[in-house]
Formats: sequence, C-alpha cells, structure tokens
Amino acid sequence: MTEATGIVGEFLSLKEETEADLLAMQCGDFYEFFAADAETVADELDLKLSQKSSHGSSYPMAGVPLDDLTPYLKALVERGYRVAVADQYETDSGHAREIVRVVTPGTLLETSDADAQYMAAIVADSSARGDDPAYGLAFADVTTGRFLVAEAEDADEALTELYRFDPVEVLPGPEVRSDDDLLGLVRERLEATLTLHETEAFAPKRASHAVREQFGDGTVDRLGVGESAVAAAGAVLDYVEETGAGVLASMTRIQAHRGDDHVTLDATTQRNLELTETMQGEREGSLFATIDHTATSAGGRLLKEWLQRPRRSLEVLERRQASVGALSTAALARDELQDVLGEAYDLARLASKASHGSADARDLVAVRETLAALPAVADVVAANPDLADSPLAEILERPDRDAARELSETIEEAIADEPPSTVTQGELFRYGYDEELDEVIERHEEVREWLEGLADREKRRHGLSHVTVDRNKTDGYYIQVGKSAADGVPDHYEQIKTLKNSKRFTTDELEEKEREMLRLEERRGDLEYELFEELREDVAMRAELLQDVGRALATVDALASLATHAAENRWVNPALHEGDRLEIEQGRHPVVEQTTEFVPNDVRLDDNRGFLVVTGPNMSGKSTYMRQVAAIVLLAQIGSFVPAKSAEIGLVDGIFTRVGALDELAQGRSTFMVEMSELSNILHTATEESLVVLDEVGRGTATYDGISIAWAATEYLHNEVRAKTLFATHYHELTGLADRLPRVANVHIAADERDGDVTFLRTVRDGPTDRSYGIHVADLAGVPEPVVDRSRDVLERLREEKAIEAKGGGSSEPVQTVFDVSSGQFRGAANTDGGSPKSNAEDDDAGALDAETERVLEDLESVDVNETSPVELLSKVQEWQRTIEE
Repeated sequence: MTEATGIVGEFLSLKEETEADLLAMQCGDFYEFFAADAETVADELDLKLSQKSSHGSSYPMAGVPLDDLTPYLKALVERGYRVAVADQYETDSGHAREIVRVVTPGTLLETSDADAQYMAAIVADSSARGDDPAYGLAFADVTTGRFLVAEAEDADEALTELYRFDPVEVLPGPEVRSDDDLLGLVRERLEATLTLHETEAFAPKRASHAVREQFGDGTVDRLGVGESAVAAAGAVLDYVEETGAGVLASMTRIQAHRGDDHVTLDATTQRNLELTETMQGEREGSLFATIDHTATSAGGRLLKEWLQRPRRSLEVLERRQASVGALSTAALARDELQDVLGEAYDLARLASKASHGSADARDLVAVRETLAALPAVADVVAANPDLADSPLAEILERPDRDAARELSETIEEAIADEPPSTVTQGELFRYGYDEELDEVIERHEEVREWLEGLADREKRRHGLSHVTVDRNKTDGYYIQVGKSAADGVPDHYEQIKTLKNSKRFTTDELEEKEREMLRLEERRGDLEYELFEELREDVAMRAELLQDVGRALATVDALASLATHAAENRWVNPALHEGDRLEIEQGRHPVVEQTTEFVPNDVRLDDNRGFLVVTGPNMSGKSTYMRQVAAIVLLAQIGSFVPAKSAEIGLVDGIFTRVGALDELAQGRSTFMVEMSELSNILHTATEESLVVLDEVGRGTATYDGISIAWAATEYLHNEVRAKTLFATHYHELTGLADRLPRVANVHIAADERDGDVTFLRTVRDGPTDRSYGIHVADLAGVPEPVVDRSRDVLERLREEKAIEAKGGGSSEPVQTVFDVSSGQFRGAANTDGGSPKSNAEDDDAGALDAETERVLEDLESVDVNETSPVELLSKVQEWQRTIEE
C-alpha cells in the first residue's frame, strides 16, 4: 500500500486496481499522470514534468487539458500502451474518482485511420488431439460494430486469417498462451499487441452465454461453428465490456466467416501480390492503392476487404460485375454518385460513438447528412435506366428507407445547423424542438437584450459618456465609466474596482439580472444536455439501421470505384464460369501498367494444358507475367473488370504464390528454408481448383539438389494436386517434362540478340528458351567491364568444353582446367587450345564411382516420385547429399 496521501495517494491506489500500463486521472480541468506514469508520458509525448508533494515526498507530475485527452490517448495506445481513464465525480464530502474505461489498441474509438481496427481472440480447440490442433477465432471492430467468427484447421490457417484481418490487438486463449511457436509467429507477422485477458472469459459456458445475451438466443446454433470459435467470441465481448469501451450496443450482428465462401489467400500470397502494401510496406504501389477511387472511408475499407477476401460464388460475382458494368458506361451518373457520396460520413463509426456516449452534436449532424445521402443516391440510380436495371437498385433498397428518413428528420428538427464542438456550452438545439427549452431561451434572450441595451440607457438617463457594460469571471457583470465621467455617476452605483483610466460599478438591478442570467444559462445548459443525451441514446438504439445504411452506401462506393478504374484504363468484363479454363488475351499487370508502357501477353490453361513452365532471360518479366495472371484472376473474383482485351476465367478456390524469399535468421530460417516451407504449404494446401504461381524453386541450394526438388515438385503438382500452375525456372532441364507429362507446356519470354546486344521483348511465346542472358543483366547492373568481359570468355569456353585458365592462382603460370558438365566438377587440362586433357591413372580413377555413390544412385532409381510426398522426397535428397559428402 502506498504511503502517499491526497491526490497522489488516490492516483497510486487506483493504479493498483488496474492492469493497465498507465493511468490518466481527472483532476478538475486536467487529466494528470503521477510518479513513473508521468515520466513515461512525458518521455513519449514530450510533455513538461513538474513535481507534486505528498506525505513528505515529491512525485513527478504531467497533465493534459480535459478536452485534449483524446489525441494523447491515441498517441499512447498507438505506441502499445494500455491506458486506464479515471473520471472525477462529486460526493457529499467533495470529489472522488473511479476508473471508467481502459483504452487499448483494440478498444480505441478515437481513430483518424480509415482502415478497420480489428481486435481478435484465438482459442485452441480443446477437443483436438495431436501437435497441430484446430482453432477458433473472433474478430471485432469496435469503431464500426463489425463482429465475425471463424474456424481454422491448423496453426497455418489460423495465422492466415489473422494476417487477413490484421488486428491491432490479439487475445490468446488459455492453451495458446503456452504455445511459444504460434505466439512468435503472431508477433513476427502482425503489428499487434498481445493481451492476456482473464481465463474465465474463455470458458465455453460463460462465452456461450455472453454471445446469446449480445446477439440472441438462437445465435450459437445459427452460426454453426465449434466451441472454440464461440469461446473466442465470448472472450472478445467480455473484454470490450470490461475495458468500458461502451460499444456493445453497436455490435448488433455476428457473422461466420467461412473459408469455403472465399478464395484462400495465405499471408505469403497477399504479400507477394502486394495487395494492400508493397514489399517495402508502402501503400502506394499496391493493388489496393491502384484501384481505390472511393469517396468514403467506409467504401475504401470494403474495397480492401474484397481484395483480401475474394469470393467463390458465381452469383455474387456476376451481380457485382453487372453493377460495375452499368456504372462504367454511365460516366455522368457515376460522377454524380461520387459527388453525393463525397459528402457522406462513416455511419458505422458514428453508430459506435453514439453507443459509447462520445458522439457530440456535430457527429449527429453528420449522421443526419449521411442518412439524407441515401435517397439522393437512390434518386441518381433511379434516373438512369441502366443503373436502375442493375443490382444497385436492390442494394439501396436493403436498408429501411422510411426509418432512415424519420431519424434524419428528427435530428434535423433538433440540432442546429452549426452546433458548438462541445455538448455543455448550449446553443445545440433549434427553436421549437422543446417547449420548456424554448421558454428558457426566450427569457435568456430577454435578459441578454436588457444587458446589451444597459449602456445606452445609462448614458441617456444620467448624461454619462464613455459607458460600457461587460462581464468577466472576477467581477461578473459591471458598468465601466471613464475616469473623466466617474465622479458624475448616480448614488445607487456601487464601485467595485478602479482601473488606470476608468472605474467599474454595479447596481442592485444589474446584480439581479446577473443572477437571473446565470440561472438561465445553467438551466439552459442542463436542459440542452439532458435533451441531447436522450437524442444521442435514440440514435444509439438505431445502430443497426445506421450500419445498414452505411453498408449500402459503402457498397455503391466500392462498385463505383471499380467502375471508375475500369473506364479510365480500358479494362474488360471477364467471362466467369465454374470450369477449369483460364484464357486471357493481351493481359496486363494492373499496377505496372500505370507507370510504364506495358507489353500485353496471353495465357491459356485448361484440362489439357494445366501446367506452364516459364523460361526466359533474367529481368525479362517472368515474375511480372505470372503475378499479372494471379492478379487478374483475383480481380475477377472480387467482381472487378480486368486489364486485358478479353478474359475467360474459371473460378479458383485458392491462389498460392512462391515468389522470391528473404532470410528469417532471427527465427532460425534461411532463405532456402523459407522457400521450402512455402513450397511445402502449397503442396499440402492447393487443390485441383487452385491457381499456383512458383518462381524459381530450388535456387537456394546446390544445383543438382535444386533441380531434383524442382523436378519432383513439378511432377507432384502435375500428377497429384493438378492445380493450374505457372512455374518460372532457370533450370532448362525442366522444359523436357513437356515431352513426358501430358498437361505440361513450355512458354518463354522472348529476347532479341543482334551483334552482341540483347533486347528483352517482354513477349510470351510458346516453347522453351535456351539462354538466360545473365551476363547481359550483370552488364546492365553496372558490374565492372573486366568482370563482364571475363564472364563472356569463360562462358564461351565452357560451352565448347575448352580449357579455362584460372587466373591469379598464385602460380607464375596460368592454371588450366575444364568444366565437366556431366559431373559438375572442374578437372585438369593438357593445353589451352581446346585439346583433350591428359589421360592418366588419376583421371581414370576420377571417372569411377565409389560404393556409396553407387548406392545413392540405386536408391534414386528405386524411388517412385508419384508415390512419394514432397516432404519425404526432400528428406531423401538431404540424406543422399550427406552420404555423398561423407
């Protein structure tokens, strides 16, 4: 127990009651921090420290004004702190304080970020057995009231869902807390705060009760999810309630997020395709930034969600396509729609603020204006025949238009057009809204007019000059008379202050009017605040209506954004179907085409041509070509038009990519291990309905190991998985598989070489290539000319199997050697003119195979790659490698 007394003692006692990192305690017109909290806040927010004495000791103190707490809270929470807020209230003996809420990353309402602010809970399925249990997850955005639950079959799938929603705060369940590997990956892949919430909140019965209480008795059965997902949902509800966010009323519905409704996009694929941010972590240059022309923050959030969760429903996608098609050809109507939407606010977040009790009068005006946008948008749609016949009309009919109009009119009748920024200073309401308030306002105006006319009356009545009437906190209302006329004031004037050039007086009548004015101001303030709280509560009770209207406007905004981009960039409506055929004519990369003169290319994949081996020079565009195909398929499955001359796209259930790799040495994973882990995930997860993009498998190890793995992976994908696949490689040996496997075909990126100069044509043609032009790329990269020239010389002699001089070996004479392509080794040479190397016993012995190598070859010959899993095959390759090295 602290020895401090007074305010500091109260602060320290409250701090002991909370598990928050920091405490902000209201002291009059300020929120104060004391002791270590003050030092932390001063350091983080550059506040000035002072000292507060208590019980003979001095404590650091830092504070912020009462009305300015929000930006400071936001800054602290964004730095990862959990901040408890203690408000002051009146008691018979004076002031007391209590903690009213704890602000955390997942419960911060005051955000200027348009992105969703999800908090998540993850719970291991207690009924699962084995090393990799199933998981239940819950996601809630307190700023909008959105609430989702999901299930994951294993840790990888759980991490994919977490990456997809990108929560700012994660509550791990009891079993998950002891899973260091999973928590390590959560910390690695997410910028989220991990919070340990009380274990009891995850108890199945308690969690199920919380879900039923919040969303209705039949909710758990309707969701059709397991106990772990319900436990996660219940824990989130409990946490939101415990932290005092006050937004449970805005959480009006809970939905199950099911993987079979959406295209699988793991974290690696989302990163490789740069859906929402580039490899460098920037928004600009991402696919989302490229196609985002939304006018509202809610529309932008929805469009991003579509990108991260593409759909598999042909019906849903064709409805979106129809809307995008209608909007893309109705340019004037589309512009008018976006103008109207540009005046709309974020209704879902306004609903949460109303539920929390933090919405002010300006927020209610924003609600009114946005509700009024719904019929305005509907009128634009109805006035255009193409739009009226599209699904847009049905989207706008989903909200209760009559209820929206009534609420808008209620707010219109109540709140002034330009209300003040606070709800305690009066002048919030229109005249005529409340009879009692009108009477108070009328009398207030009468007294104000009397006070405003007092100076002129006193001048006329008493023949005074230089008379003014004013008010301040010290003197109240006063009559100020210049010194030259002050001696002539009437006897009933009572002097209250002498200034340099004037004197101040009061009268009994003025004091009476002042008391009446203060009573009226207080009554008006109290009455307006009571009326405002009633109106705000009425708005909060309509949270579901606001969410419905907000969702409809956001949907129209997202569709209009897709239409705008399609119209401005000559995108076409792809023909979607549920078969295997994927054919794109003159496709373009949606992002790259914005910054360069893009060379379009075709692709065709079907039952007879399902696996493309892509070869070509370095830097020629193989990776761009494959990502382009993946991006076009993804865009088609959000309902967008696509960058191509024409496209026929069979819907896929997942998009998987392995494009490049970075070391993760902190996690003990090299580039090659990362590459193999990504390959393993694809081979285990992809199906015959998936699209797989592989770029350079096996490049992170020895040549023969790499070729072996790439070869085996190709056979497994072709024979077992049967996914539509594009596989870029520099292993030209793989091109021979087109002659052996029926669904494999070769394509290459063309290059033109004339007089030693190489031009990359960026054009994809059928058939393999036989050159990589790596030395040309080295030249382009600025490698010193002597190195480039020497590289050309060595390459030429290698191709002709001529001897090579190893320069600079320490001998006065050049060392000659020949590279034996069959063995992958250098051996001595007899001369430098390309003649045969010396024949001696040592060379003869070098050609013989030892017993261990013979055994490895026998094992290799006996392996059936069609019956061997990729992981097992990789293990065998590593075993063979160790045997040979020994």
